[in-house]
Amino acid sequence: MITAQKLEVRAGARLLMEDVTFRIAAGDKVGLVGRNGAGKTTLTKILAGEALPASGKVITNGDVGYLPQDPRIGDPEVLARDRILSARGLDDVVRRMREAEDEMASEDPVVHERGMKRWTRADAELHAGGGYAAESEAAQIASSLGIEKRILDQQLKTLSGGQRRRVELARILFSGAETLLLDEPTNHLDADSIVWLRDFLKSHRGGLIVISHDNALLEATVNKVMHLDANRGEIDVYNMGWKNYLTQRETDERRRKRERANAESKAKTLTDQANRMRAKASKATAAQSMLKRAEKMVAGLESERAADKVARIKFPAPAPCGKTPITAEELSKSYGSLEVFTDVDLAIDRGSRVVILGLNGAGKTTMLRILAGVDQPDTGRVVPGHGLKLGYYAQEHETLDTGRTVLENMQSAAPQLTDSEARSVLGSFLFSGDDAHKSAAVLSGGEKTRLALASLVVSSANVLLLDEPTNNLDPASREEVLAAIRTYEGAIILVTHDEGAVRALEPDRVLLLPDGDEDLWSEDYADLVSLA
Repeated sequence: MITAQKLEVRAGARLLMEDVTFRIAAGDKVGLVGRNGAGKTTLTKILAGEALPASGKVITNGDVGYLPQDPRIGDPEVLARDRILSARGLDDVVRRMREAEDEMASEDPVVHERGMKRWTRADAELHAGGGYAAESEAAQIASSLGIEKRILDQQLKTLSGGQRRRVELARILFSGAETLLLDEPTNHLDADSIVWLRDFLKSHRGGLIVISHDNALLEATVNKVMHLDANRGEIDVYNMGWKNYLTQRETDERRRKRERANAESKAKTLTDQANRMRAKASKATAAQSMLKRAEKMVAGLESERAADKVARIKFPAPAPCGKTPITAEELSKSYGSLEVFTDVDLAIDRGSRVVILGLNGAGKTTMLRILAGVDQPDTGRVVPGHGLKLGYYAQEHETLDTGRTVLENMQSAAPQLTDSEARSVLGSFLFSGDDAHKSAAVLSGGEKTRLALASLVVSSANVLLLDEPTNNLDPASREEVLAAIRTYEGAIILVTHDEGAVRALEPDRVLLLPDGDEDLWSEDYADLVSLA
């Protein structure tokens, strides 16, 4: 299926891993894990043929279906249904059938006859590609992933980031590819869709590599784990399921510590004895031999697992502002004939904590973009209050300039910082040394998240607009974000599928979209978070 031979993987000048060899065969369902920035996304891009390794090679047998973290791929003018069907080349056939049907309706006998012939040819091709059953299968997969029928008839450019990502996931699963490479496939999925996806992946007979911070998904689907150790630049392969991997990894680490402690104790005894013997010329040779033996005892050991570094995240002290720093009046938004929401009012007081809930496609991200001034409403207006300073975290990282480096993005977000100060902040977010000169375009999803959060930290914002801030983060980094949300003293408007993020927020109000109803928060709404 996929064979990697002696791969060397780099991010810019930084070595991520070297001399890596492994094989993914039919039936291998691999969980690819490691801290943010370890190289998981970079490695999957190389396996998918979207990037090249620094050295080594990848051999692929059979079709590969690759779901990247960024869903903004494909022609934005294409309908969502056609994007899914394109995985088997059926989009063009269906398009030609529609055109032929229009010609068949013509009163001109020549045009009518031409349409009949075109329709017959296209119909034959459709049956050769699986026929109408394939269309039905695509629709069923889309429905299982929470893609409503009306969304299938919309152009990609009208869809939210979450909807685009679900369309791409549906396309990959519909493709019938033998090997699936899925980078955070549960992002933007509701609870029912995640359960369906688990069952689909469990029954998949080909190979699978999945990057996910969803422990339940990994536990249910994988039978092998590959851990990217960012400190050693190596991959540890565990031929076992997720639960056994967690147990085995801790067992291995305890063994390493025990063996190292024993060897270091013996080496110290030998070293002390050798140092005493070196004072006598007659025993100098024996002492040197004992020192060399002590060094070998320690050098031959497996190194202990170094603790993964975690970005230290603390949102800024909010700048002074008036009682109500931002107000929205009678907002509405439509895409063509599709109404997203209408007549929404919202007043955010100093220190308010509001969560926006609604099904995928209800306009949650669109609402934040309008409040941030990125998009304009069709009707209504956003009124900034006295002293308003907005900080906007976009789920697809649109606020980052991918044509600039990490350092340049930070300097753009906080021009008042000196070069040294900007580097200091970046260092606390694990961008040290040459990492500051990496292009934002090559960052992994987790690294983009850290850079976007770093920009918020230096913003002195008094109103934070947070759109899925815990996506793509490893567990330790996610806890840092949750702690920052808990302790932030300014106002927060949050969009999330993460129940833990809502608990950390402790919201006082909820805005329900698309209806625009506002209510005091109660635990009755908590069940809606993972479904939204």
